[in-house]
Amino acid sequence: MEFSERDRQLGNIGYESMVWVRDDKGREFSCNLDDGRSGVKRFSDLTDHEKASCSNVNELIGTERW
Repeated sequence: MEFSERDRQLGNIGYESMVWVRDDKGREFSCNLDDGRSGVKRFSDLTDHEKASCSNVNELIGTERW
């Protein structure tokens, strides 16, 4: 049996398939985009599937800008 932590519905797993967006509260998120998607500018532009892949950047690196 093969094990993978990666969601198989997300075709790309590299930097080129990621987007950094802000929600309406100003929080910044790093998210994976589904295959063929581009031009996403806001958190609200993401699909539910893409939103599930997001990480709150401030939780990863603190509240200071890097």
